[in-house]
Amino acid sequence: MIVPLTLSDFLERAELVYGGREAVVDEPNPPGGGLGRFTYARFAEMARSLAAALDDLAVGENDRVAIVSPNAARFLVSLFGVSVFGRILVPVNSRLNPEETRYIVEHSGSSVLLVDPELDEPLRHIPVKHRFVLGAATDPQLFLRKGATPRFRVTDENATVSINYTSGTTARPKGVQLTHRNFWLNAVTFGWHLAMTDRDVYLHTLPTFHCNGWGMPYAVTGIGARQVIIRKIDGEDILRRIEAEGVTLLNCAPAVIAAVLDAAASRRQNGVAVPGHGRVRVVVAGAPPPSRTIERIEAELGWEFIQIYGLTETAPLLTINRAPAEWDGIEAAERARRLSRAGVPAVGVRMRVDDEGELLARSNHVFEGYWNQPEETAKAIVDGWFHTGDGGSSEGPYIAITDRKKDVIITGGENVSSIEVEDCLYQHPAVAEVAVIGVPDEKWGETIKALVMLRPGAAATEPELIAHCRSRLAHYKCPTSVELRDTLVRTATGKLQKFKLREPYWAGRARRVN
Repeated sequence: MIVPLTLSDFLERAELVYGGREAVVDEPNPPGGGLGRFTYARFAEMARSLAAALDDLAVGENDRVAIVSPNAARFLVSLFGVSVFGRILVPVNSRLNPEETRYIVEHSGSSVLLVDPELDEPLRHIPVKHRFVLGAATDPQLFLRKGATPRFRVTDENATVSINYTSGTTARPKGVQLTHRNFWLNAVTFGWHLAMTDRDVYLHTLPTFHCNGWGMPYAVTGIGARQVIIRKIDGEDILRRIEAEGVTLLNCAPAVIAAVLDAAASRRQNGVAVPGHGRVRVVVAGAPPPSRTIERIEAELGWEFIQIYGLTETAPLLTINRAPAEWDGIEAAERARRLSRAGVPAVGVRMRVDDEGELLARSNHVFEGYWNQPEETAKAIVDGWFHTGDGGSSEGPYIAITDRKKDVIITGGENVSSIEVEDCLYQHPAVAEVAVIGVPDEKWGETIKALVMLRPGAAATEPELIAHCRSRLAHYKCPTSVELRDTLVRTATGKLQKFKLREPYWAGRARRVN
Protein backbone atom coordinates (compact mmCIF):
# COMPACT_ATOMS: atom_id res chain seq x y z
CA MET A 1 0.00 0.00 0.00
CA ILE A 2 1.28 3.45 -0.91
CA VAL A 3 -0.46 6.41 0.72
CA PRO A 4 0.51 9.87 -0.59
CA LEU A 5 2.59 11.99 1.77
CA THR A 6 0.74 15.30 1.99
CA LEU A 7 0.81 18.13 4.51
CA SER A 8 -2.78 17.42 5.52
CA ASP A 9 -1.29 14.59 7.62
CA PHE A 10 0.24 17.08 10.05
CA LEU A 11 -2.84 19.27 10.39
CA GLU A 12 -5.25 16.35 10.75
CA ARG A 13 -3.12 14.67 13.42
CA ALA A 14 -2.84 17.89 15.40
CA GLU A 15 -6.62 18.37 15.35
CA LEU A 16 -7.36 14.71 16.15
CA VAL A 17 -4.85 14.18 18.95
CA TYR A 18 -4.28 17.67 20.32
CA GLY A 19 -7.46 19.54 19.33
CA GLY A 20 -8.07 20.92 22.82
CA ARG A 21 -4.45 21.90 23.41
CA GLU A 22 -3.17 25.46 23.06
CA ALA A 23 -1.46 25.55 19.68
CA VAL A 24 -0.36 29.10 18.98
CA VAL A 25 0.47 32.18 21.01
CA ASP A 26 0.29 35.14 18.64
CA GLU A 27 2.36 38.30 18.87
CA PRO A 28 0.68 40.64 21.38
CA ASN A 29 -0.87 43.74 19.79
CA PRO A 30 0.48 43.47 16.21
CA PRO A 31 -0.74 45.92 13.53
CA GLY A 32 -4.26 44.94 12.50
CA GLY A 33 -4.81 43.04 15.73
CA GLY A 34 -3.64 39.58 16.72
CA LEU A 35 -5.37 36.24 17.10
CA GLY A 36 -4.34 35.79 20.72
CA ARG A 37 -4.04 32.21 21.96
CA PHE A 38 -5.88 29.41 20.22
CA THR A 39 -6.10 25.61 20.12
CA TYR A 40 -5.24 23.15 17.40
CA ALA A 41 -8.96 22.61 16.80
CA ARG A 42 -9.36 26.30 16.03
CA PHE A 43 -6.11 26.24 14.03
CA ALA A 44 -7.55 23.57 11.71
CA GLU A 45 -10.91 25.37 11.52
CA MET A 46 -9.19 28.62 10.44
CA ALA A 47 -7.18 26.76 7.79
CA ARG A 48 -10.38 25.28 6.35
CA SER A 49 -11.98 28.71 6.50
CA LEU A 50 -9.22 30.24 4.39
CA ALA A 51 -9.51 27.41 1.87
CA ALA A 52 -13.27 27.95 1.61
CA ALA A 53 -12.71 31.68 1.10
CA LEU A 54 -10.42 30.87 -1.83
CA ASP A 55 -13.12 28.55 -3.17
CA ASP A 56 -15.59 31.45 -3.14
CA LEU A 57 -13.10 33.61 -5.06
CA ALA A 58 -12.87 30.90 -7.75
CA VAL A 59 -9.17 30.41 -6.98
CA GLY A 60 -8.61 27.02 -8.58
CA GLU A 61 -6.32 24.09 -7.92
CA ASN A 62 -2.63 24.98 -8.31
CA ASP A 63 -3.41 28.69 -8.44
CA ARG A 64 -0.86 30.79 -6.58
CA VAL A 65 -1.50 32.77 -3.41
CA ALA A 66 1.25 35.21 -2.39
CA ILE A 67 1.72 36.37 1.20
CA VAL A 68 3.95 39.22 2.38
CA SER A 69 4.19 39.35 6.14
CA PRO A 70 6.54 39.15 9.11
CA ASN A 71 5.92 36.27 11.48
CA ALA A 72 2.26 36.17 12.45
CA ALA A 73 -0.35 33.60 13.43
CA ARG A 74 -2.28 34.29 10.23
CA PHE A 75 0.84 33.49 8.20
CA LEU A 76 1.17 30.19 10.08
CA VAL A 77 -2.45 29.27 9.38
CA SER A 78 -2.01 30.24 5.72
CA LEU A 79 0.78 27.67 5.29
CA PHE A 80 -1.90 25.04 5.76
CA GLY A 81 -5.01 26.84 4.54
CA VAL A 82 -3.50 27.42 1.11
CA SER A 83 -1.32 24.40 0.41
CA VAL A 84 -3.25 21.59 2.11
CA PHE A 85 -6.30 22.46 0.06
CA GLY A 86 -4.86 22.45 -3.42
CA ARG A 87 -3.30 25.86 -3.98
CA ILE A 88 0.32 26.94 -4.07
CA LEU A 89 1.65 29.40 -1.50
CA VAL A 90 4.19 32.04 -2.54
CA PRO A 91 5.83 33.36 0.66
CA VAL A 92 7.56 36.67 -0.11
CA ASN A 93 10.40 38.12 1.93
CA SER A 94 8.79 41.03 3.78
CA ARG A 95 12.09 42.95 3.66
CA LEU A 96 12.06 43.30 -0.13
CA ASN A 97 11.18 46.61 -1.73
CA PRO A 98 7.93 47.06 -3.69
CA GLU A 99 9.54 46.54 -7.10
CA GLU A 100 11.12 43.26 -5.99
CA THR A 101 7.85 42.09 -4.46
CA ARG A 102 5.93 43.02 -7.60
CA TYR A 103 8.31 40.93 -9.72
CA ILE A 104 7.71 37.83 -7.56
CA VAL A 105 3.93 38.26 -7.53
CA GLU A 106 3.87 38.69 -11.31
CA HIS A 107 6.45 35.99 -12.12
CA SER A 108 4.64 33.43 -9.96
CA GLY A 109 1.30 34.35 -11.54
CA SER A 110 -0.30 34.86 -8.14
CA SER A 111 -3.98 35.75 -8.30
CA VAL A 112 -4.27 36.49 -4.57
CA LEU A 113 -2.07 38.71 -2.42
CA LEU A 114 -2.23 38.62 1.40
CA VAL A 115 -0.47 41.65 2.92
CA ASP A 116 0.52 42.57 6.46
CA PRO A 117 -0.98 45.93 7.57
CA GLU A 118 2.48 47.50 7.96
CA LEU A 119 3.19 46.75 4.30
CA ASP A 120 -0.20 47.80 2.96
CA GLU A 121 0.78 51.26 1.72
CA PRO A 122 4.13 50.44 0.01
CA LEU A 123 2.60 47.40 -1.73
CA ARG A 124 -0.71 49.05 -2.62
CA HIS A 125 0.07 49.42 -6.32
CA ILE A 126 0.99 45.80 -7.09
CA PRO A 127 -1.57 44.59 -9.65
CA VAL A 128 -3.33 41.41 -8.53
CA LYS A 129 -6.87 40.06 -8.92
CA HIS A 130 -7.62 39.66 -5.20
CA ARG A 131 -5.88 41.60 -2.43
CA PHE A 132 -6.43 41.36 1.33
CA VAL A 133 -4.83 43.24 4.21
CA LEU A 134 -4.47 40.70 7.01
CA GLY A 135 -6.09 41.67 10.29
CA ALA A 136 -9.30 41.82 12.28
CA ALA A 137 -11.13 43.60 9.46
CA THR A 138 -10.68 40.73 6.98
CA ASP A 139 -10.76 37.84 9.49
CA PRO A 140 -14.52 37.20 9.05
CA GLN A 141 -14.06 36.69 5.31
CA LEU A 142 -10.81 34.73 5.49
CA PHE A 143 -10.34 32.93 8.81
CA LEU A 144 -13.52 32.92 10.88
CA ARG A 145 -16.01 30.90 8.81
CA LYS A 146 -17.59 28.25 10.97
CA GLY A 147 -17.98 24.70 9.67
CA ALA A 148 -16.28 25.43 6.33
CA THR A 149 -15.87 22.50 3.97
CA PRO A 150 -13.21 23.23 1.34
CA ARG A 151 -13.75 22.07 -2.20
CA PHE A 152 -10.24 20.79 -2.93
CA ARG A 153 -7.94 18.33 -1.19
CA VAL A 154 -4.44 17.36 -2.31
CA THR A 155 -3.98 13.67 -3.09
CA ASP A 156 -0.71 13.86 -5.06
CA GLU A 157 2.47 13.95 -2.93
CA ASN A 158 4.35 15.43 -5.90
CA ALA A 159 2.02 18.42 -6.10
CA THR A 160 3.71 21.76 -5.48
CA VAL A 161 3.23 23.17 -1.97
CA SER A 162 4.95 26.49 -2.44
CA ILE A 163 7.19 28.57 -4.66
CA ASN A 164 9.90 30.14 -2.54
CA TYR A 165 11.93 32.82 -4.27
CA THR A 166 15.62 32.92 -3.52
CA SER A 167 18.41 35.21 -4.65
CA GLY A 168 20.80 33.45 -6.96
CA THR A 169 23.57 34.28 -9.37
CA THR A 170 21.41 36.61 -11.44
CA ALA A 171 19.71 39.86 -10.63
CA ARG A 172 16.27 38.25 -10.71
CA PRO A 173 15.30 35.72 -8.03
CA LYS A 174 14.32 32.19 -8.95
CA GLY A 175 11.17 30.46 -7.76
CA VAL A 176 11.95 27.18 -5.99
CA GLN A 177 9.13 24.64 -6.36
CA LEU A 178 8.82 22.43 -3.29
CA THR A 179 6.39 19.54 -3.13
CA HIS A 180 4.29 17.90 -0.44
CA ARG A 181 6.74 14.99 -0.47
CA ASN A 182 9.71 17.37 -0.05
CA PHE A 183 8.25 19.13 2.96
CA TRP A 184 6.69 16.01 4.53
CA LEU A 185 10.01 14.16 4.59
CA ASN A 186 11.97 17.25 5.61
CA ALA A 187 9.62 17.84 8.56
CA VAL A 188 9.75 14.25 9.79
CA THR A 189 13.53 14.04 9.36
CA PHE A 190 14.10 17.37 11.07
CA GLY A 191 11.80 16.54 13.95
CA TRP A 192 13.47 13.16 14.47
CA HIS A 193 16.99 14.62 14.53
CA LEU A 194 15.89 17.24 17.07
CA ALA A 195 14.11 14.65 19.25
CA MET A 196 10.99 16.81 19.14
CA THR A 197 8.02 15.88 21.37
CA ASP A 198 4.60 17.27 22.28
CA ARG A 199 6.22 18.78 25.39
CA ASP A 200 8.29 21.17 23.28
CA VAL A 201 7.49 24.86 22.97
CA TYR A 202 8.75 26.34 19.70
CA LEU A 203 9.60 30.03 19.30
CA HIS A 204 9.24 31.32 15.72
CA THR A 205 12.43 33.41 15.63
CA LEU A 206 13.05 32.23 12.06
CA PRO A 207 11.12 34.18 9.39
CA THR A 208 8.26 32.05 8.14
CA PHE A 209 8.95 33.22 4.59
CA HIS A 210 12.36 31.47 4.69
CA CYS A 211 11.61 28.12 3.08
CA ASN A 212 8.29 28.01 4.97
CA GLY A 213 10.19 28.47 8.21
CA TRP A 214 12.58 25.65 7.18
CA GLY A 215 9.52 23.38 7.18
CA MET A 216 9.46 23.44 10.99
CA PRO A 217 5.81 24.57 11.29
CA TYR A 218 4.75 21.24 9.78
CA ALA A 219 6.86 19.19 12.19
CA VAL A 220 5.83 21.24 15.21
CA THR A 221 2.15 21.07 14.29
CA GLY A 222 2.18 17.32 13.65
CA ILE A 223 3.79 16.61 17.02
CA GLY A 224 1.37 18.91 18.88
CA ALA A 225 3.98 21.30 20.29
CA ARG A 226 2.99 24.83 21.30
CA GLN A 227 4.11 27.60 18.92
CA VAL A 228 5.00 31.12 20.04
CA ILE A 229 5.07 33.94 17.47
CA ILE A 230 7.60 36.75 17.66
CA ARG A 231 7.16 39.45 15.03
CA LYS A 232 10.37 41.44 15.21
CA ILE A 233 13.68 40.16 16.48
CA ASP A 234 15.10 41.66 19.64
CA GLY A 235 17.49 39.82 21.94
CA GLU A 236 15.81 40.82 25.20
CA ASP A 237 12.33 40.13 23.79
CA ILE A 238 13.46 36.62 22.83
CA LEU A 239 14.67 36.02 26.39
CA ARG A 240 11.36 37.33 27.78
CA ARG A 241 9.36 34.95 25.57
CA ILE A 242 11.57 32.01 26.53
CA GLU A 243 10.99 32.83 30.18
CA ALA A 244 7.25 33.52 29.98
CA GLU A 245 6.26 30.67 27.65
CA GLY A 246 8.75 27.96 28.68
CA VAL A 247 10.33 27.83 25.22
CA THR A 248 12.49 24.78 24.54
CA LEU A 249 13.37 25.12 20.85
CA LEU A 250 14.17 27.89 18.37
CA ASN A 251 15.79 28.22 14.95
CA CYS A 252 17.73 31.27 13.82
CA ALA A 253 20.63 32.84 11.95
CA PRO A 254 23.90 33.77 13.71
CA ALA A 255 22.91 37.46 13.91
CA VAL A 256 19.96 36.55 16.14
CA ILE A 257 22.21 34.58 18.46
CA ALA A 258 24.56 37.56 18.70
CA ALA A 259 21.62 39.74 19.78
CA VAL A 260 20.59 37.17 22.41
CA LEU A 261 24.13 36.93 23.80
CA ASP A 262 24.27 40.74 24.10
CA ALA A 263 20.91 40.79 25.91
CA ALA A 264 22.01 37.98 28.23
CA ALA A 265 25.22 39.85 29.09
CA SER A 266 23.15 42.93 29.94
CA ARG A 267 20.91 40.81 32.16
CA ARG A 268 23.85 39.38 34.06
CA GLN A 269 25.26 42.87 34.64
CA ASN A 270 21.92 43.83 36.19
CA GLY A 271 21.64 40.67 38.25
CA VAL A 272 18.76 39.27 36.18
CA ALA A 273 18.66 35.53 35.42
CA VAL A 274 19.04 34.23 31.86
CA PRO A 275 16.22 31.74 31.13
CA GLY A 276 16.37 28.36 29.47
CA HIS A 277 19.53 26.89 31.05
CA GLY A 278 19.63 23.15 30.39
CA ARG A 279 16.30 23.32 28.57
CA VAL A 280 16.64 25.25 25.30
CA ARG A 281 17.93 23.84 22.01
CA VAL A 282 18.93 26.45 19.46
CA VAL A 283 19.35 25.46 15.80
CA VAL A 284 21.53 27.76 13.71
CA ALA A 285 21.93 27.94 9.94
CA GLY A 286 22.47 30.48 7.20
CA ALA A 287 26.12 30.77 8.10
CA PRO A 288 28.13 28.98 10.79
CA PRO A 289 28.95 31.28 13.71
CA PRO A 290 32.54 31.50 14.96
CA SER A 291 33.50 28.70 17.33
CA ARG A 292 33.91 31.28 20.13
CA THR A 293 30.24 32.21 19.72
CA ILE A 294 29.26 28.54 19.97
CA GLU A 295 31.30 28.28 23.17
CA ARG A 296 29.47 31.27 24.61
CA ILE A 297 26.04 29.85 23.73
CA GLU A 298 26.71 26.71 25.73
CA ALA A 299 28.67 28.37 28.57
CA GLU A 300 26.82 31.68 29.07
CA LEU A 301 23.29 30.62 28.12
CA GLY A 302 23.42 26.93 29.00
CA TRP A 303 21.59 26.14 25.76
CA GLU A 304 22.35 23.22 23.47
CA PHE A 305 23.80 24.43 20.16
CA ILE A 306 22.85 22.55 16.97
CA GLN A 307 24.17 23.44 13.54
CA ILE A 308 22.45 22.58 10.26
CA TYR A 309 23.19 23.23 6.61
CA GLY A 310 20.79 23.37 3.71
CA LEU A 311 19.30 25.51 0.97
CA THR A 312 15.83 26.55 -0.10
CA GLU A 313 16.23 24.08 -2.96
CA THR A 314 16.63 21.23 -0.44
CA ALA A 315 13.60 22.15 1.75
CA PRO A 316 16.19 22.78 3.48
CA LEU A 317 17.78 20.07 5.63
CA LEU A 318 20.96 18.45 4.29
CA THR A 319 23.30 18.10 7.26
CA ILE A 320 22.99 18.31 11.01
CA ASN A 321 25.67 18.75 13.65
CA ARG A 322 24.40 17.82 17.10
CA ALA A 323 26.97 16.84 19.69
CA PRO A 324 26.96 13.06 20.31
CA ALA A 325 27.46 11.55 23.74
CA GLU A 326 31.10 10.86 22.86
CA TRP A 327 31.84 14.60 22.98
CA ASP A 328 30.52 15.13 26.52
CA GLY A 329 33.93 15.10 28.16
CA ILE A 330 35.97 17.07 25.68
CA GLU A 331 37.33 20.55 26.26
CA ALA A 332 34.88 23.37 25.49
CA ALA A 333 36.92 25.02 22.72
CA GLU A 334 37.40 21.72 20.88
CA ARG A 335 33.72 20.88 21.26
CA ALA A 336 32.84 24.27 19.76
CA ARG A 337 35.27 23.73 16.88
CA ARG A 338 33.63 20.43 16.04
CA LEU A 339 30.17 21.99 16.23
CA SER A 340 31.19 24.77 13.83
CA ARG A 341 31.21 22.30 10.94
CA ALA A 342 28.09 21.95 8.81
CA GLY A 343 27.60 18.43 10.18
CA VAL A 344 26.84 14.96 8.90
CA PRO A 345 24.24 14.11 6.25
CA ALA A 346 20.73 13.83 7.67
CA VAL A 347 18.86 10.55 7.35
CA GLY A 348 18.13 9.89 3.66
CA VAL A 349 20.68 12.45 2.41
CA ARG A 350 23.72 11.56 0.30
CA MET A 351 26.52 14.10 -0.22
CA ARG A 352 29.83 14.25 -2.05
CA VAL A 353 32.43 16.76 -3.20
CA ASP A 354 33.06 16.77 -6.95
CA ASP A 355 36.40 17.20 -8.72
CA GLU A 356 35.99 20.99 -8.71
CA GLY A 357 35.40 21.11 -4.97
CA GLU A 358 31.65 21.75 -5.17
CA LEU A 359 29.32 20.10 -2.67
CA LEU A 360 26.64 17.91 -4.30
CA ALA A 361 23.56 16.41 -2.67
CA ARG A 362 20.86 13.78 -3.25
CA SER A 363 17.75 13.43 -1.11
CA ASN A 364 13.97 13.27 -1.08
CA HIS A 365 14.08 16.92 0.00
CA VAL A 366 15.56 18.22 -3.27
CA PHE A 367 13.18 20.53 -5.08
CA GLU A 368 11.08 19.84 -8.16
CA GLY A 369 12.60 22.67 -10.17
CA TYR A 370 12.66 26.44 -10.68
CA TRP A 371 9.28 27.90 -11.59
CA ASN A 372 9.15 28.48 -15.37
CA GLN A 373 12.94 28.23 -15.63
CA PRO A 374 13.76 24.77 -17.02
CA GLU A 375 17.25 25.84 -18.15
CA GLU A 376 18.18 26.88 -14.61
CA THR A 377 16.74 23.63 -13.25
CA ALA A 378 18.90 21.63 -15.66
CA LYS A 379 21.98 23.50 -14.45
CA ALA A 380 21.17 22.84 -10.80
CA ILE A 381 20.34 19.12 -11.04
CA VAL A 382 22.80 17.12 -13.12
CA ASP A 383 22.85 13.31 -13.31
CA GLY A 384 20.63 13.07 -10.24
CA TRP A 385 22.78 15.34 -8.06
CA PHE A 386 21.89 18.83 -6.89
CA HIS A 387 24.74 21.34 -7.21
CA THR A 388 24.73 23.46 -4.06
CA GLY A 389 27.09 26.15 -5.34
CA ASP A 390 29.13 25.79 -2.14
CA GLY A 391 32.67 24.54 -1.90
CA GLY A 392 33.08 21.80 0.67
CA SER A 393 35.50 19.44 2.34
CA SER A 394 35.07 16.42 4.56
CA GLU A 395 36.49 15.36 7.91
CA GLY A 396 35.37 11.76 8.19
CA PRO A 397 31.57 11.88 7.89
CA TYR A 398 31.51 15.61 8.75
CA ILE A 399 31.04 18.22 6.04
CA ALA A 400 32.58 21.69 6.23
CA ILE A 401 31.68 24.60 3.96
CA THR A 402 34.90 26.17 2.77
CA ASP A 403 33.92 28.49 -0.07
CA ARG A 404 30.97 29.74 -2.06
CA LYS A 405 31.11 29.05 -5.77
CA LYS A 406 27.98 31.06 -6.53
CA ASP A 407 27.95 34.85 -6.40
CA VAL A 408 25.84 34.84 -3.26
CA ILE A 409 26.59 36.55 0.05
CA ILE A 410 24.81 35.35 3.16
CA THR A 411 24.44 38.18 5.65
CA GLY A 412 22.35 37.77 8.77
CA GLY A 413 20.80 34.65 7.25
CA GLU A 414 19.64 36.49 4.10
CA ASN A 415 20.90 35.51 0.64
CA VAL A 416 22.11 38.46 -1.41
CA SER A 417 23.10 38.26 -5.05
CA SER A 418 26.35 40.16 -5.49
CA ILE A 419 25.43 40.66 -9.14
CA GLU A 420 22.24 42.45 -8.15
CA VAL A 421 24.19 44.85 -5.94
CA GLU A 422 26.77 45.39 -8.69
CA ASP A 423 24.03 46.16 -11.20
CA CYS A 424 22.68 48.77 -8.82
CA LEU A 425 26.07 50.44 -8.36
CA TYR A 426 26.66 50.48 -12.10
CA GLN A 427 23.63 52.77 -12.35
CA HIS A 428 25.58 55.48 -10.52
CA PRO A 429 27.09 57.85 -13.10
CA ALA A 430 30.50 57.93 -11.37
CA VAL A 431 31.01 54.14 -11.27
CA ALA A 432 33.15 52.55 -13.98
CA GLU A 433 33.70 49.07 -12.52
CA VAL A 434 32.61 47.31 -9.36
CA ALA A 435 33.04 44.01 -7.56
CA VAL A 436 30.81 43.14 -4.61
CA ILE A 437 32.12 40.59 -2.11
CA GLY A 438 31.28 39.24 1.33
CA VAL A 439 33.70 40.01 4.15
CA PRO A 440 33.71 38.44 7.61
CA ASP A 441 31.67 40.02 10.38
CA GLU A 442 31.26 38.82 13.94
CA LYS A 443 27.59 39.80 14.18
CA TRP A 444 26.22 39.14 10.67
CA GLY A 445 28.53 36.32 9.51
CA GLU A 446 29.30 38.31 6.38
CA THR A 447 28.68 41.89 5.39
CA ILE A 448 28.62 43.36 1.92
CA LYS A 449 31.64 45.27 0.66
CA ALA A 450 31.78 47.04 -2.70
CA LEU A 451 35.15 47.50 -4.42
CA VAL A 452 34.63 50.38 -6.84
CA MET A 453 36.60 51.97 -9.67
CA LEU A 454 35.37 55.44 -10.63
CA ARG A 455 35.19 56.89 -14.10
CA PRO A 456 38.06 59.18 -15.09
CA GLY A 457 37.42 62.63 -13.67
CA ALA A 458 34.37 61.49 -11.67
CA ALA A 459 33.96 61.72 -7.90
CA ALA A 460 31.84 59.81 -5.40
CA THR A 461 32.11 59.11 -1.69
CA GLU A 462 31.45 55.96 0.29
CA PRO A 463 28.30 57.41 1.97
CA GLU A 464 27.01 58.61 -1.41
CA LEU A 465 27.37 55.17 -3.02
CA ILE A 466 25.77 53.40 -0.05
CA ALA A 467 22.87 55.88 -0.11
CA HIS A 468 22.48 55.25 -3.85
CA CYS A 469 21.99 51.53 -3.14
CA ARG A 470 19.65 52.12 -0.19
CA SER A 471 17.34 54.16 -2.40
CA ARG A 472 16.99 51.26 -4.87
CA LEU A 473 17.45 47.98 -2.97
CA ALA A 474 16.15 46.34 0.17
CA HIS A 475 18.45 47.69 2.88
CA TYR A 476 19.84 44.30 3.86
CA LYS A 477 21.21 43.98 0.31
CA CYS A 478 23.17 47.25 0.48
CA PRO A 479 26.93 47.55 1.06
CA THR A 480 28.01 48.36 4.59
CA SER A 481 31.35 49.59 3.23
CA VAL A 482 32.74 50.85 -0.07
CA GLU A 483 36.41 50.84 -0.99
CA LEU A 484 37.62 52.90 -3.95
CA ARG A 485 40.19 51.06 -6.07
CA ASP A 486 42.43 51.92 -9.02
CA THR A 487 42.26 48.36 -10.38
CA LEU A 488 40.36 45.11 -9.86
CA VAL A 489 41.95 41.68 -10.26
CA ARG A 490 40.81 39.94 -13.46
CA THR A 491 41.63 36.85 -15.50
CA ALA A 492 43.27 37.04 -18.90
CA THR A 493 39.79 36.94 -20.43
CA GLY A 494 38.59 39.83 -18.28
CA LYS A 495 36.56 37.96 -15.64
CA LEU A 496 36.73 39.26 -12.09
CA GLN A 497 38.67 36.97 -9.76
CA LYS A 498 36.52 37.39 -6.70
CA PHE A 499 38.34 34.70 -4.77
CA LYS A 500 41.47 36.85 -4.98
CA LEU A 501 39.54 39.98 -4.05
CA ARG A 502 38.13 38.20 -0.99
CA GLU A 503 41.42 36.66 0.07
CA PRO A 504 42.87 39.56 2.14
CA TYR A 505 39.71 39.78 4.22
CA TRP A 506 39.49 36.04 4.88
CA ALA A 507 43.22 35.34 5.34
CA GLY A 508 43.99 33.00 8.18
CA ARG A 509 40.51 31.48 8.24
CA ALA A 510 39.79 27.89 7.35
CA ARG A 511 36.56 28.93 5.66
CA ARG A 512 36.24 31.49 2.92
CA VAL A 513 32.62 32.07 3.88
CA ASN A 514 31.07 32.57 7.28
